[in-house]
Amino acid sequence: MTNHKQVVYQSQVDHKSKLVLRRRNRRRFSPRICIDRTVEITAIVSLLITGFSGVGAMGCWGLEIIETNNPNIIISDWEQQKNICLGAMLVSFSAFLGTALVGASFSIQRDKF
Repeated sequence: MTNHKQVVYQSQVDHKSKLVLRRRNRRRFSPRICIDRTVEITAIVSLLITGFSGVGAMGCWGLEIIETNNPNIIISDWEQQKNICLGAMLVSFSAFLGTALVGASFSIQRDKF
């Protein structure tokens, strides 16, 4: 009987130790990490939009030149499309500059210069 009690006691200790090993720490919400990730994602997305809008503006500019040289083309309004792409490019680039400024100010505030 003593051996059986020792085995049962040993298995209970192992069971508890396994529970301790499997225990996960609960991650707490950190506003600093959330703000950093939001600023980083906004900067990346605004740079991507700037690039794609620039490519679209260059394409519309080329088609506008082709339309000017060849008046037989029926499709028009390339100038309007080009202006829309350039406006989107300007807005997204200013968003990138704004997020860079906000990120830098948060970094300086954390470092306490």
